[in-house]
Amino acid sequence: MSTAASLRSSGPEPWQRGPYAEAVCAAQGVLTLRDAEGWCLPLDIRRWSAEADAADRSVVDRCAGRVLDIGCGAGRLVEELSRRGQRVLGIDVCPTAVISTICRGGRAASRSVFEPLPNEGHWDTALLVDGNIGIGGDPRRLLERIRRVVRFRGILIVETAPADVDERRRVRIHAGQTAKGPFFAWATVGSRALVWHARKSGWTLVEQWTDASPAGERHFVALRALV
Repeated sequence: MSTAASLRSSGPEPWQRGPYAEAVCAAQGVLTLRDAEGWCLPLDIRRWSAEADAADRSVVDRCAGRVLDIGCGAGRLVEELSRRGQRVLGIDVCPTAVISTICRGGRAASRSVFEPLPNEGHWDTALLVDGNIGIGGDPRRLLERIRRVVRFRGILIVETAPADVDERRRVRIHAGQTAKGPFFAWATVGSRALVWHARKSGWTLVEQWTDASPAGERHFVALRALV
């Protein structure tokens, strides 16, 4: 895949430019997602831009075959998988994130998960970490889409919220206390709700686990694709 093709724009997205892209470039920034009612979700840019930690490695240890990292960000998981000799592609709508991933020695494409993807239907493992189950604000739709991306009996590993939640919100990215850009749909899903949505979307539960990181406990669910 050529670099020019990899950096193709995927349409207007709040993640493509502005404070998020700048924070990825700088590997730091105080960003949050907030809705109009005061709900707030910190975006851990520093951790996302660092090397893989022990919790990340617990995910990488469970990856098999060809791996697709959906919303790869600065590329730490793609980097770790590449170091281990696995075939991996990161996709992200933010060109800065794609450039970061490539600079770390990985393969990446500027692509939305809802666009046609390379090797569609043949990925052995897909990843949704760092809250990326929230993409699009509709977990069921996202899970159904990824079911078409991985092969039959392929694996999807999802990082879930620590709380038992299943929420849909209209949020904006904030830099400090200042809103940047338009509202967009986002979801927050705990493990119990994720498993429920998965069973309605062509997946079955394989494993659930919790691992520690400097940011606190992180929660993961592994799913297997069914017919």
